[in-house]
Amino acid sequence: MVAATGKVGNGWMGRIARWAGMVLLLAAALSCAGCGDDEPVVKVDLNKRERLMAPKPLEAITYAYLPQYSHTISFQRHRALLKYLRTATGLPLRQIFPDTFDEHIKMVQRGEIDISYSNPFVYLQLAKVGATAFARSVEPSGKPDFRGQVICRSDNPTIKSIADCKGKRWIAVDPGSAGGYLFPLGLFYDHGIHLHDFAEVDFAPGPGGKQEKVVLAVHAGAYDIGTIRKGTLDVVAQKIHRDDIRILAETRPYPGWVYSARQGLDPEVIRAVASAMFALDPDNPDQAAILGAAGMRRIIPARDEDYEPVRELVEKLGIQ
Repeated sequence: MVAATGKVGNGWMGRIARWAGMVLLLAAALSCAGCGDDEPVVKVDLNKRERLMAPKPLEAITYAYLPQYSHTISFQRHRALLKYLRTATGLPLRQIFPDTFDEHIKMVQRGEIDISYSNPFVYLQLAKVGATAFARSVEPSGKPDFRGQVICRSDNPTIKSIADCKGKRWIAVDPGSAGGYLFPLGLFYDHGIHLHDFAEVDFAPGPGGKQEKVVLAVHAGAYDIGTIRKGTLDVVAQKIHRDDIRILAETRPYPGWVYSARQGLDPEVIRAVASAMFALDPDNPDQAAILGAAGMRRIIPARDEDYEPVRELVEKLGIQ
């Protein structure tokens, strides 16, 4: 048994040795095949290296819609417009989404938002930090202004007029909201109603979507009245029974939403974007669809002076 095992082992060892020798000979042949006597030897100096840099992408131009609605609605409303502007200008525009009105303002101030689309009240604060108005939207009604609305539940028996809002619980959009706070505050003021006359004044909680939250809070009965910008009820029509909400009053019209450029933005960028915006034609079906999705009839030029009526309101109400 021992002898037989030894023979088997010797046989396999011999075969392995022969295969190893053949592999070594083949490797030597292949290495020699690539080397000729007349071929120069290339020496590589590994101490000399060149660093390769990936091409730097164009820095995006940031565009932000003041978060009066949820980020989803903000994206859906302005997606087609951004796509059009990229094509028309050749600029790398990118939409970003601040969570709150205050964050939007601070991001413009820090230079993180290049082009802002905001309500006129917020624009006044942006103008203080160097932003410049260059365009404004025309509402679907065809007018370059908009209104705020005071709403309540249709079945609330205690509220029939503005005078009945005294002593009631009021939910507004945001301290920086024009249609959802400032304009209605002016309406109450003109009717002799001041902040201290309400049982409670709260603002819609959380990031984004504040206009919808006001409607839903009133609809749920959590508050007696709410204030929103005109047009919001159309946005939330699928979330509530429209007949459950009554529009108690509307404010006077004020200059509409405005496009402004942050301080220091290249004037050529502003001109290119403005030109493309003004070229949008509501009589062109494709372009009308772009404007309609954004809640606009068209976009027209704007100047800082257009917003004096809002400044006068702020001064009358003593708001800083």
